[in-house]
Amino acid sequence: MRCIGRIHNAFYPGAPTRYGNAISRLDGFRTFTSTAYRLATPLKVPLELEKRIAAIPIERFRNFCIVAHVDHGKSTLSDRLLELTGTIEKGGKKQFLDKLDVERERGITVKAQTCSMIYNHEGDDYLLHLVDTPGHVDFRAEVSRSYASCGGALLLVDASQGVQAQTVSNFYLAFAQGLTLVPVLNKIDLPSSDTARTVQQLQDSFELDGSNAVMVSAKTGLNVELLLPNIVEQIPAPTGRDDAPLKLLLVDSWYDNYKGVILLVRIFSGSVRAGDRLVSFATDNEYIVGEVGIMYPLETPQTRLRSGQVGYIYFNPGMKRSKEAKIGDTYTTVGSKKLVKPLAGFEEPQSMVFVAAFPTDQADYAHLEDSINQVMLNDRSVTVMKESSDALGAGWRLGFLGTLHCSVFEDRLKAEHGASIIITPPSVPFRITYRDSTQKIISNPNHFPSHHDMHTTVTTVEEPYITATVTLPEEYLGKVIELCEANRGTQESLTFFTATQVILKYLIPLERLVDDFFGKLKSTTKGYASLDYEEAGYRTSPLQKLTLVVNKIPVDAVCRVVHMSHTERLGKEWVSKFKEHVQRQMFEVTIQAVAGKKVVARETLKPFRKDVLQKLHAADVSRRRKLLEKQKEGKKRLRAVGAVTIENEAFQKFLAK
Repeated sequence: MRCIGRIHNAFYPGAPTRYGNAISRLDGFRTFTSTAYRLATPLKVPLELEKRIAAIPIERFRNFCIVAHVDHGKSTLSDRLLELTGTIEKGGKKQFLDKLDVERERGITVKAQTCSMIYNHEGDDYLLHLVDTPGHVDFRAEVSRSYASCGGALLLVDASQGVQAQTVSNFYLAFAQGLTLVPVLNKIDLPSSDTARTVQQLQDSFELDGSNAVMVSAKTGLNVELLLPNIVEQIPAPTGRDDAPLKLLLVDSWYDNYKGVILLVRIFSGSVRAGDRLVSFATDNEYIVGEVGIMYPLETPQTRLRSGQVGYIYFNPGMKRSKEAKIGDTYTTVGSKKLVKPLAGFEEPQSMVFVAAFPTDQADYAHLEDSINQVMLNDRSVTVMKESSDALGAGWRLGFLGTLHCSVFEDRLKAEHGASIIITPPSVPFRITYRDSTQKIISNPNHFPSHHDMHTTVTTVEEPYITATVTLPEEYLGKVIELCEANRGTQESLTFFTATQVILKYLIPLERLVDDFFGKLKSTTKGYASLDYEEAGYRTSPLQKLTLVVNKIPVDAVCRVVHMSHTERLGKEWVSKFKEHVQRQMFEVTIQAVAGKKVVARETLKPFRKDVLQKLHAADVSRRRKLLEKQKEGKKRLRAVGAVTIENEAFQKFLAK
């Protein structure tokens, strides 16, 4: 021990040695002490930013979001506001708040993103908190959560396209939440922009005074600086006291591999700092706060978050499971639970569309499972159940908010994790009522009642409906009505909100909506129509399970529940398409589409045949017939015992759009 201490002192003169310190006496008893405990270093907080924010009273806080129809310029406008306030540098990365690769590739916002800014107005600093929200209807849950953290919203409208479907939906959603709306007209630099028409639409549709709407071009930056004073003057400040018991709302969460689950929170009263012990109202779990901060523009630590602020927190030890962070939950400090009334929270979004997913190679099952779990850490709306298929092997049944949500999830799996995956056509949940009055929701078409059960144990079958709001130019009205009627739609209202623009409302089965209704609508109207929808409950319908059968063996990967009026058309499409992708055998292969007990369509794949008459020249006809009969019997035996092996590539090509 003495030698070790000497060696240490020779190489590190003046440095404490745990071996040297451990020996207090060389003779007699030796007293050992533990090594010095290394304390955590203090958190490095940007002092100048901290002091500047601390000097801003709550009366000069402004929390707002930008809401608009998809592709009306929300993310570009966010960039200009961040540049004007000095939060990001000019000429940097475009769509700064769109952080996912799929958002940049598709040019759409998928997940709401937040950022804080400091803006000096008439000599006073204001703390502005911006939320950039998605515009597509599939991600409406992100928009409604964003409203809970805001006091107002910029209602952004494309001056060249006017009010569209999601504009209407977002307005009523914000109006119901009591948010102050500031109308903003974007893309005024385009030759096709018509500001007078758009202002009139705002007046007619929402009774908003469009005369004071801010006219901007987010792309060029024209007039964007006029927005900031309007935000300060029109959007109300949050309320709350720093000395009151802590009450914070969990608005969103995401996962970090090193920190665990990070929570985006809105402080309604009190304050929170690192070291505080918090308790959840939903789970009763207690946590110790490890760090608090704001998004400026990325995660920037702070000493504390005050009442009225929106920021992030994470715990130490970290929250490891995303399911513990229940969106809409209220947190307070330990011991203050009886003093605080929990906030209302949010309604959990329900899956509207289901698909089955399988790895193209079963050897990749474990990798694909890890990939799905990784993507789900930052996408709480996806539901997963394990499933197996005789044709495709082990896989999962995934539930999504809509078809775009499903497509984005698939793109993320392929781009971020290199996953190779087979996705079945989307299906919707059905509600079955049995004779003993029990009800069951069925999301897997293979579990739909058989033809026999439909006549013995089932009383009613119901499918989900949606109320579709279509905004379109008047010249396409006839074609859109034909499209809606062809998809079993029932007209609810038809409104001209300008001389040339129409708002059409239809009650349509969700099953028809997920069958590429949006794509058909866009092609019918040359891209000018927009679509929004909301749930309209379940309704009774005559439904049947349509199954593809190959040589009398059902193919469970190709199964769907459809309306009786569509079984023959869809069955013919299936058998003719599937025939192209199945390899020929030495025996005849029959491909059938079966609905209930009825075969609605059939195709036959002819077998390979050996020319058994090749060696015969001028033989007797009886000899010729004998050889053909012998071949016929052989084919019959082969067909009875032969199994059709369908390659995965055949399913990939068949299921591909």
